[in-house]
Amino acid sequence: MGVLKNPILFFLVLIMLSSCATAPFSHVDGVLRDGDYAESAALLEKHKKKLYKNRDAILYYLDKGLVTHYAGQYQDSSKLLENGERAIEAAFTKSVTAEIGSYLVNDTVKEYDGEDYEDIYLNVFNALNYYHRGNIEDAMVEIRRMNNKIRFLSAKYGVIKTNLQEKALEESAEIPPNADAELHFSDSALARYLGLLFYRDAGRYDDARIDQEGLKIAFANTPDVYTHPLPSSIDNELEIPEGKARLNVLAFGGLSPVKQEETLRIPISSSNYVKIALPVLVERSSQIKTVELVIENGPAFELELLEDIEAVARETFKEKQDVIYLKTVIRATMKGVTSSVLDAAASSDEIDGTTSLILSLLGFGNKIFAEASEQADLRISRYFPGKAYIGGINLDPGTYSFTVNYRDSSGRSLASFRQENIMIYKDRLNLLEAVCLK
Repeated sequence: MGVLKNPILFFLVLIMLSSCATAPFSHVDGVLRDGDYAESAALLEKHKKKLYKNRDAILYYLDKGLVTHYAGQYQDSSKLLENGERAIEAAFTKSVTAEIGSYLVNDTVKEYDGEDYEDIYLNVFNALNYYHRGNIEDAMVEIRRMNNKIRFLSAKYGVIKTNLQEKALEESAEIPPNADAELHFSDSALARYLGLLFYRDAGRYDDARIDQEGLKIAFANTPDVYTHPLPSSIDNELEIPEGKARLNVLAFGGLSPVKQEETLRIPISSSNYVKIALPVLVERSSQIKTVELVIENGPAFELELLEDIEAVARETFKEKQDVIYLKTVIRATMKGVTSSVLDAAASSDEIDGTTSLILSLLGFGNKIFAEASEQADLRISRYFPGKAYIGGINLDPGTYSFTVNYRDSSGRSLASFRQENIMIYKDRLNLLEAVCLK
């Protein structure tokens, strides 16, 4: 009770409790950046109840699904990512009917339904899970699922946005000028690259060529996302000399973006305004400047950037951001109108002083509630990588040892991924995967 009577002490206690709740994530992040992925997965499980509320199940599935993948626990990772995918599908199906009427509810109290880029890229890592377990057929199924999701993106929020725009007009709420902005992402070079490799491994060369061309088209049609050059190794993926084996390298680096709150205030009268709090994606800077493959007693070469996952995350977030903006403005406008009505009633000459005071207090209280209750939903998965680099080289079949080196802008080594005595086979996919999240 003494704490409650002292606002400063109460505030400090809240900060301490908040710090206790977030400290395990900081610990996990540090262990993860050091490359101890098995320990990171164990920490996520140990602190699961602190880190994830009941409505954050999707976040748990994604975070742990990715970390277990990095740890080489491919079967566990598949189970988690598949649970996450099913939960995202169920959450979206529910939102199609519920979203229109949920503008009165702040997103922070709802079940987290996943970001579009999370739903897309979970299939990449599940495809890699299947590859590492020797199941190319299911790996190809995952890539096809990813491609289908990308094709569905443009139409995904159409009905929801249309209905929310109609409601915004009814409430005289402001509609964002880019509410009908076109989505500039229709194909993933990373999905096409993996499809090319998997089809080549299965001997389906026509399908492999289709994905090879699709990868090039993705670069040509989406310059806002693919601002970097097309990797030079792509042209060689189907031109393997007779008697040679092909080694492919896929290296992930950095971390995907997180969310921050952006606060805006919109005037609705000469004396009243509404506060809106919106989530915006912000970059998590990476120290990685170059990634190279070194073959022991052989050549070394620099890997090339294939997919900027952060850029895809930003682009695919635009459609959902429009929905969030519309809902937030409608909700805030309705709260602001209530305050204006109470203020107008309190200043009326037709009521007595006591009633005027009560209405003024109610109006003031409503403003405080509106200000405090508007919070952006900042939930997002933490452990998708930020970028994907690739390379390929033709070798004589045989046993090799490799090192993938991640370096910063000064050439200093950030991390090294070592593979000893790996057999490189002719007429088989030899895919080396590495990760550094610094």
